[in-house]
Amino acid sequence: MSDKPDKLITDDGLRLDGRRADEIRPMKIEIGVLSRADGSCYLEWGRNKILVGVFGPREAHPRRLQRADTAVIRYRYNMASFSVEDRARPGPSRRSIEISKVSREAFEPVIMAELFPKTAIDIFVEILQADAGTRTAAINASSIALADAGIPMKGLVTSCAFGKVDGQIVLDLNKEEDNYGEADFPVAMTQDGEITLLQMDGHLTPEEIKKGLELIKKGCKEILEIQQTVLRKKFETPVEEPEAKAEETEIEAEETEPSLEYAPEAAVVEEVIEEAEELEEELSEETTEAGAVTETVPEAEELEEIVKEAEAEVVDGEAIEEAIEAEAEEEAEEETEEEAEEEAEEEAEEEAEEEAEEEAEEEAEEEAEEEAEEEAEEEAEEEAEEEAKGPWKVVKDPSESGSRGENDE
Repeated sequence: MSDKPDKLITDDGLRLDGRRADEIRPMKIEIGVLSRADGSCYLEWGRNKILVGVFGPREAHPRRLQRADTAVIRYRYNMASFSVEDRARPGPSRRSIEISKVSREAFEPVIMAELFPKTAIDIFVEILQADAGTRTAAINASSIALADAGIPMKGLVTSCAFGKVDGQIVLDLNKEEDNYGEADFPVAMTQDGEITLLQMDGHLTPEEIKKGLELIKKGCKEILEIQQTVLRKKFETPVEEPEAKAEETEIEAEETEPSLEYAPEAAVVEEVIEEAEELEEELSEETTEAGAVTETVPEAEELEEIVKEAEAEVVDGEAIEEAIEAEAEEEAEEETEEEAEEEAEEEAEEEAEEEAEEEAEEEAEEEAEEEAEEEAEEEAEEEAEEEAKGPWKVVKDPSESGSRGENDE
């Protein structure tokens, strides 16, 4: 860590990074940087780099944490081990647990959690690079991520801090001012001016606090404009300007007008129509005159013949259409008959197969019964033979052998 500078504010009233007392550091915001999160935001504020992901509303686990009438808001603030000069110990610490608690409480008055009972809204904050004011930067990024996730809120939450450096009240402390300053006072508020977070580290008088809160209002207003601009850029539908609409109408009018390529043909058609109208007028005039009747009769007859031919063509066309329709109906009827025959054949084949299977099953059952009967008869015969033999042995009569008579002699 570098040694303390001699002066944090120069004689010109400028700070070490060139800002005045009432100016905030430059801010950059990107929305939708995490594809798997419901809403996400990447924020750079000075040398702070923060990534936020929002998940939910989703089912709360474990279920004992569920609330019957509202959603559970869970906020996790974590600093990466590489986010500071001296490596930070991984995992939660007393500081991160405290910041997570106060940040969650800053969003609870704004999020409409009552619309999602028995669910959880999880906000995960990762500090990739720290440069003082990480909790306020995380709140600003979380507000954008919640809006990106479509979580209903009463308004955006903006956060900023003021502090006391070299006896002066300044807005948005940087790392050196935070480390060597006399006080730090982070605040979060809604766009309506309602304060949802207020902390103080150091000693400040009531007058200094009032002056600092005026700076906070100014800084939060600037941050709110940046947040709204970024959200509009993503979600607002572009509005067409009147000039663009006028250009489109002119283009459509040009497209509807006949092109110059067909201008000669259109002129010829118009001439032919005018000549036909003149002929009709002459014919009407001649018909009124008795002497010109004989001259106009052939032309009238020709016209009548042309009309009759056209009518005949129309009739022929209708007849052809009727014939085509009749053929189509016949083909449809034939197709339906063929389909019906095929279905009948398939049904007959299925019935025949079923009958054959039933006969085969009956034959198999009869054969099985016959075999069973034969086996039963064979067993009965064997049992009868065994009973006939009995347990006795056949013994020969000694008289038959003749040995006894010999002994007697």
